[in-house]
Amino acid sequence: MPTPSGPFTGRTIDGLARDLREGRTTSTALVQLALDAIAELDPLLNAFVTVDAAGARAAARRADDELAGGADRGPLHGVPVGVKDLIMVAGLPASMGSRHFAGVAVADAACVARLRQAGAVVIGKTNTHEFAYGPTGDRSAAGPSRNPWEPARMSGGSSGGSAVAVAAGMVPLALGTDTGGSVRIPAALCGVAGFKPAYGAIPVDGVFPLAQTFDTVGLLAGHERDCLIAYRSLVPAGALKDDGRPGRVAWLDPTGVFACDPQVARTVRRAVEAGTGPLEELAFPAHEADELRETFTAIQSSETAAVHADRLAEAPELFDPEVLERVRGAAEMPGWRYVRAMRARPRLAESVGALFGRHDVLALPTVPLTAPFLGQRATELDGGPVAVRAALLALTSMWNVVGFPALSVPAGTVRGLPVGLQLVCRPGWEHLLFETAALGRARHGTPPAG
Repeated sequence: MPTPSGPFTGRTIDGLARDLREGRTTSTALVQLALDAIAELDPLLNAFVTVDAAGARAAARRADDELAGGADRGPLHGVPVGVKDLIMVAGLPASMGSRHFAGVAVADAACVARLRQAGAVVIGKTNTHEFAYGPTGDRSAAGPSRNPWEPARMSGGSSGGSAVAVAAGMVPLALGTDTGGSVRIPAALCGVAGFKPAYGAIPVDGVFPLAQTFDTVGLLAGHERDCLIAYRSLVPAGALKDDGRPGRVAWLDPTGVFACDPQVARTVRRAVEAGTGPLEELAFPAHEADELRETFTAIQSSETAAVHADRLAEAPELFDPEVLERVRGAAEMPGWRYVRAMRARPRLAESVGALFGRHDVLALPTVPLTAPFLGQRATELDGGPVAVRAALLALTSMWNVVGFPALSVPAGTVRGLPVGLQLVCRPGWEHLLFETAALGRARHGTPPAG
């Protein structure tokens, strides 16, 4: 079937901002386009769990009045935005994808407050894997979010609803969270851009926790520049430097970390080298990749178990069965492993940082496979069996362990499904991720679909 295409497909925030300021559209009109697209497309794709039509229309009228009166809050002023249902929006339900919660948030999360200060209009809340505890995006009290490229396939998770809403053109921008890849994984599987900033760059106040020392607010958009524009609105002025020089990029062989579909690796490498030219190849030490995985698992499991200990004891039946099994497993993680893992993090960050000795940016696939089918939990990758969840997290979670920023951008398709290029840098050099991504577009254009 054709990929759903809403009114924001192919439109950028820069373009919308020009149209608003030059009188070709209004925020009220953009919000109505978003609401109409959600009404048409969401029954199939299930990207949204709450739509705030009245609140969005009122906010759009205020945005239009401000612009007409000469008050311009910046490029997001009047632009409709979706917010993951793990992030509090005052007056809207916050279920976290679970039957455990049915209440309404009393205050905006800090990141939502900053979006509103920048003039963005919140359309509603997007679907999430229950409690964000899964990279597949198909276990939620609201049902699975569905991949717009093929609705029988996963969106990826846990920010699947945000990725689907952007990929289908329902909104131009959405907030997500990323604890082990939860922005970048659905971005790659749905063919959009997803940015995970450095740990702590955007405050997580008002965001329901999964694993507090990994949790990061991130952004999803159709174009990496839109992620950059939104990021600048969420961090203090001057936080993002730009020294005007191109980054030195290296290819990080994904097979040193996890099995990878050879077609995915070839397609992604061609996409980045189209802009950079041939890249030096770096190998990730296998023992270090194993230690990063073990460290991630020990920390995430321990911190997640702490978040849900009371719910697990008092109302286990309200969890999705698969999520319940994972939470119970997490609760069995020995405390000594958590302590050792936390002690190992500074050493691992230093060791991973050494990969950037002669380079500023590392390039690799975001995910080593294309979108699996909904409910699929095992597959074959490069000639051997793998667990789907492990495969989805394999190339993203290590950057959460060390807190480095990472950007996923579309890199073409394999067998008709999108694949993502992941660009990683050290904290403080985020601008080079966006410059590297833009280099390929400028020289050779976006890799064609199909």
